Amino acid sequence: MREAWRAFGRCQLLSLSALVLPCYGGLVVAALLLLPVGLGFPLLPSAAAALRRRADRVRSRTASWSCRELAPPEPLPRTARAVLGDAGFWRDLRWAWLEPVTGGLVVAVPLALFWYGVFGALVQPFVWRDLGDGNWYAFVPVGSPGTVLGALFLGLGLVAAAPFTAPWALARHARWSRSALSLPYTTALVRRIDRLTGTRADAHDFQAAELRRIERDLHDGAQARLVALGMSLEAADRRLDVDPDAARVLLGEARAASERALQDLRELVHGILPPVLADRGLGDAVRSLALDSFLDVRVDVGLPPGRLPAAVESAAYFAVAELLANATKHSGAAEVRIGLGHADGVLRVTVEDDGRGGAAPAADGGGLHGVRRRLRTFDGSLALDSPPGGPTLAILEIPCASSSPKTSSSSGTG
Repeated sequence: MREAWRAFGRCQLLSLSALVLPCYGGLVVAALLLLPVGLGFPLLPSAAAALRRRADRVRSRTASWSCRELAPPEPLPRTARAVLGDAGFWRDLRWAWLEPVTGGLVVAVPLALFWYGVFGALVQPFVWRDLGDGNWYAFVPVGSPGTVLGALFLGLGLVAAAPFTAPWALARHARWSRSALSLPYTTALVRRIDRLTGTRADAHDFQAAELRRIERDLHDGAQARLVALGMSLEAADRRLDVDPDAARVLLGEARAASERALQDLRELVHGILPPVLADRGLGDAVRSLALDSFLDVRVDVGLPPGRLPAAVESAAYFAVAELLANATKHSGAAEVRIGLGHADGVLRVTVEDDGRGGAAPAADGGGLHGVRRRLRTFDGSLALDSPPGGPTLAILEIPCASSSPKTSSSSGTG
């Protein structure tokens, strides 16, 4: 019953919104009519932007209430001529004029039942004598105390039935809004293909960069130490018979070189896939980052007991590592709070510090730009809120499935 009345309240809100909407459409039409005399060119972009903000609120509201996303159009151009050529602008304008007589009428059904029922239950019993012999309430001719009683019960029935029609009205309104405000399937498909093309190129570039990094680390680290190891062993072999003490020193140097080469290989493997991530999962891997950090880091984990896809865990781990490194180097923060959660098929990671703020991804590179590119490979996103003076909040979201629908919660501090 509570959900029915909540849906009824939403219908009331949508009905009022439909009444206001022609004002936005009228503003846009006025700007269009003033184009021939030149006055509409400065007015049209701002009028179209106001209409777009209204349409975006309806898109967001419809997606929240129906649990189905509406594909938004491309951002509006800034000039009047470009706005005139924008398909999303014309779609918004068409919706603004059709909404009051389509979606508005649909959500008005439960409202009409309610208020008509209120009229029958609270007004008819007091005014039926003044309305004369032709007074009808729905199909009830109200002309005597008995028929007044019938109108009263009918009105109460309509009032009780009204909220139960509200979910139906909201569903029909959501269907209309999706058809009017969401991008056409072909346009959304083209956008999806373009996005996948871009993310595939990013993935190839990232993979090539990783291969170059591994090759450089091997060349400058383990390979150089192994070459030195071989030279030390060769020199020790030549001096073994003539100068055993010198050979023993060279063998000690070779042993130290082999240990350093092994350490380089371990660090290289750790940079590719940390063992704790492979063995223990994302939650414990992030806790290890917190323990190694110089800051006071708190980790709140609310992940399923199963494992997420290995590639997703790796991307999230290195993204958190980069954000934590930025907080350590640049923010001047003392405390960092990291949250891990998974709901509705999306891994959500939040990293918040109490530093000076002012962080922004650089378009031509930088750690945050690299994090964003890494996440785009998985259709993920990075939202950054870092006003000057702080604090800084980074939200990472990666669509992924979990091996278990159950959730668990635990905490750790580093």
